[in-house]
Amino acid sequence: MTTFEPAPGTAPPPDSVHPRDSSPETPTSISRLNETIRGFVANWGSVWVEGEITGWNLRGGHVFGRLKDASGEALISFRLWSSTLQRLPDDLKLGDRVVACVKSDYFVKSGDFTFTVSAMRHTGLGDQLERLERLRAQLRAEGLFDPARKRRLPFLPHVIGLITGERSDAERDVHRNAELRWPHVRFRTIHAAVQGDRCVPETIAALRTLDADPEVDVIVIARGGGDPQTLLGFSDEKLLRAVAAATTPVVSAIGHENDHPLLDDVADLRASTPTDAAKRVVPDVAEQRAIVQQLRSRARTRLTQRISHDISQLDQLRSRPVLRAPEGMLVARSHELFALTARGCDVVTRRVHEGERRLAQLQASLRALSPGATLSRGYAIAHTTGGVIVRDAAQAPAGAAVVVTVAEGSFAARSEGPVAEQGA
Repeated sequence: MTTFEPAPGTAPPPDSVHPRDSSPETPTSISRLNETIRGFVANWGSVWVEGEITGWNLRGGHVFGRLKDASGEALISFRLWSSTLQRLPDDLKLGDRVVACVKSDYFVKSGDFTFTVSAMRHTGLGDQLERLERLRAQLRAEGLFDPARKRRLPFLPHVIGLITGERSDAERDVHRNAELRWPHVRFRTIHAAVQGDRCVPETIAALRTLDADPEVDVIVIARGGGDPQTLLGFSDEKLLRAVAAATTPVVSAIGHENDHPLLDDVADLRASTPTDAAKRVVPDVAEQRAIVQQLRSRARTRLTQRISHDISQLDQLRSRPVLRAPEGMLVARSHELFALTARGCDVVTRRVHEGERRLAQLQASLRALSPGATLSRGYAIAHTTGGVIVRDAAQAPAGAAVVVTVAEGSFAARSEGPVAEQGA
């Protein structure tokens, strides 16, 4: 994107100048100013105000009017859409003192400033709203609104505990929508007053009964819409602390989208309407079946791919020569084995023959060196009876007994003494 810089000495376009940076030389545009104002106003959110109705013009089902402050020195314009008007008391009129929940609106094109009313009630609620805001601040400081302490709802509760008014639209809405999503859903319903003096004690008693039931996995407190006065019971501190102390997850389904009792902040889940509560508590059987079907299809595809891959791998292995004709490897090895065996036999035979020849040689050498060979040539060995070989004639004086060993045995003899040498 190309950015065009203004020529030197030329002021930038008004739309490019932020209002806070404007000057006589570089003014901003009205559109830019109005856009800035609208962005600032949009951050204000909704506020509760008290005043007197000084204008009430009904046009096209919508109301355009004004509220004047009690001092008479300030007023605001408001608009009230027909959808909101249907939920307000029918007796609102000029001159009434009211408490209204308003949200600021600023129109860029016209530069008009007005407020949109989301709730309006006769005066008298101001003190109650103040007390509720103090209680809201106290509970928030204690951590009862902390998201970390909120419990997760079960995916598919075995039994849903329902606290609601007897034969109420809220009860029918929760049952109908829950059964449409999961036909086999089970409820344990306890009817309680949903407004008036009996609302808080009966709701607390029902809550404790359902919380003590081991089969109940989630508890829904449901009521249709109403004005702030009728919904005060669901902002009662005793009820809020009982909900915070419950061990079973609690769903708040009080009123319509714009209704906001303190129970919505303390409960583990806030549903905008009883119908929304039914949709949040149980899953949609059609969606779950579709998910199961998708998972089955994915598993079937993955399994088919795996089997196909393994078959391909097996075919590749079987196509190798060693597996295509495994007996060839055995034949080659058998020939090698036969050759090695033959070589082994030859080596052993040669070694045996060499050993035999060597043995014969040794035997011949032994025979040549053996005294027996000498004796076989006619020689004899004389030795005393003590076994001493006679090597000197003096060892056998006359009369001495000697043993004479010849080639074929030995015999005893007696010495006649030394024999004189011939020629001596």
